[in-house]
Amino acid sequence: MTRKEEFGAKLTEMVSILRQYISTDDGQWTVKGFIDCFKNIYTISSDTKVISKILEIHLFPHILKFAHNIGYKLVLAEHQNYYPDISFVKSDDDSIKFAVDYKTTYRDQNKPHLCNGFTLGSHGEYFENRTSTKNIQFPYASYSGHFCVGIIYERICGAAIDETKTHHIDELHSIASVVKNFQFFAAEKWTIASDKGGSGNTANIGSIKHIKSIISGRGMFSMLGEHWFDDYWMNYKKIIIPDGKGGTKKISTLKEFVEYKGGDTSLIVETRDR
Repeated sequence: MTRKEEFGAKLTEMVSILRQYISTDDGQWTVKGFIDCFKNIYTISSDTKVISKILEIHLFPHILKFAHNIGYKLVLAEHQNYYPDISFVKSDDDSIKFAVDYKTTYRDQNKPHLCNGFTLGSHGEYFENRTSTKNIQFPYASYSGHFCVGIIYERICGAAIDETKTHHIDELHSIASVVKNFQFFAAEKWTIASDKGGSGNTANIGSIKHIKSIISGRGMFSMLGEHWFDDYWMNYKKIIIPDGKGGTKKISTLKEFVEYKGGDTSLIVETRDR
């Protein structure tokens, strides 16, 4: 087993028990809201960014303990837009590092086998130039592996949540949580990647959305290998080919890229994101 495989196995084992630390017996999030010095509780917004940040804070003590137990120290991202969220650095050898990003998303209420997906980091400067220090804690090439700790949850909508209401601490156990039914996973980011961008106009790599495929690490590149993932995203929309209609187009699908490179397109794993 390689060092990366060993780290991945330990990370997977750790995340398999995280649910018990943040979830009640009936599956609700144990965090109910914000409390002030007068013991008033204010319901958390269902905004995904708010939920994601609080989950990070909630889980951090367990991540810290895990790192200590396996002989690593943690280095947190110095700036909000830096990659990764956490750098695991070997306590007795600073040259050994692993990048770990928190990834949270919610299930599709109409298609519960799918989630909303998430971004897997930039394919811009630090991804292309792997000695760059722009927007990254340590150069990309200095990491022995790039992992995600993922959380998929169900949003509680409707009358159960009233964000305008203030509760007293005595009412704590009667307050409905804004999310429930957590599912955790750990994966190398390339194993759950799609061939599409993750958000708007920013240079972010998108994930697949089929939950079982995410949990099992069956992304589009999972049979091709990490080198295909790296090569594709370094060249995303940069290679120009004939469009078959007398014009040209930029390669923006994995099938086009593998064909262009003379690879085996049968190794592309279809996304099942429907």
